[in-house]
Amino acid sequence: MSDTSIAPENTAERVALWRALHMLVDSAPPVFSDDVGLRLVAPEEGWRDRPDMDARTTAPMRAGIVGRARFIEDVLAAEIERGVRQYVLLGAGLDTLAQRRPELAERVTVFEIDQPGPQEWKRRRLVELGYGVAAGLRLVPVDFELDSWWGRLTAAGFDPDRPAVVASTGVSMYLTAETNLATLRQLSKLAAGSTVAMTFMLPSELVGSEEQRLRQFAEQGARASGTPFISFYSPDEMLALARQAGFGTVEHISSTAMTDRYFANRADGLRPAESEQMLLAKT
Repeated sequence: MSDTSIAPENTAERVALWRALHMLVDSAPPVFSDDVGLRLVAPEEGWRDRPDMDARTTAPMRAGIVGRARFIEDVLAAEIERGVRQYVLLGAGLDTLAQRRPELAERVTVFEIDQPGPQEWKRRRLVELGYGVAAGLRLVPVDFELDSWWGRLTAAGFDPDRPAVVASTGVSMYLTAETNLATLRQLSKLAAGSTVAMTFMLPSELVGSEEQRLRQFAEQGARASGTPFISFYSPDEMLALARQAGFGTVEHISSTAMTDRYFANRADGLRPAESEQMLLAKT
C-alpha cells in the first residue's frame, strides 16, 4: 500500500516546537508541559537556532500557545467532572492530550479532526514512537474542500445527542467569515451542556505597536506558507457572531484574563500576545 502521509503544515509543527521550547527556556513552573510534540516532529539538530524559535522575540506568541492549551485542558477537566465524555479537536494538528494526560483521555472519547495526509503522518509517528493509537482516540480524516466534517465526525462514533467539549485553536483566522459562521452554527446544535472554545485573531489596529511588528512577521510567514490570515474579529464582533450562530451563552476570554490566570508573578515576565483571544460558548 502506498504511503499517503504528508508532514504537518509549518504552523502545526511550530506550535508543537513552541510548546516544547516553553519547557526548555522559560522559568519554572511551566504553564503547560508538552514534549511529546517535539518527539513527533523530531526536528533537525539546531532547531532552536531557527529564527521562528528565537526565545526572546517569539516569547509573546509562545506564551499565547501554551496559555490557550492550558485553558482548554482546564475546561475539559472541569467538564469531565460534570460527566462530559466526548472531546473534539477541530484542526487537531499535533495535539498530544491522548499521550500526555491519560487521566483525562481515558475518561473521554477524543475525536481529532484534521486533513487526511498530515493525520496519517501523525498516526504513523505515534506507532513508530511506541504510543500507538489509544483505544479512546479517534483520528477523523477530513478533506475540508470535499467532505462534511460533521458527517465524518458522526461516522467516527460521535454521538450528537450527548454533550461534548469542542476546541478549535489557531484555525478561524484562516477561514472565511462565512465558513466561521457555518462552523459555529453547526456547533450550536450540539447537545445541551456542550462547551465550545475557539480562538480568534484581533484586527491589527486593536493591538499595540510593538505587537503589530510581531503580527507582520506572523502574517508574512502565513502567506509564504500558502495559508494567509483572512478573518479578524473584535471581541464584540466574535460574541455577536456566536449569538447569530445560535449560542445562548457566550464569553470572551481576553489575553489579559489569560495573563491573570496563568502568568501572574512569573520570574521571567512571560506574557501572552494580545492578538489571539478566546471565545467560550455553551449550549
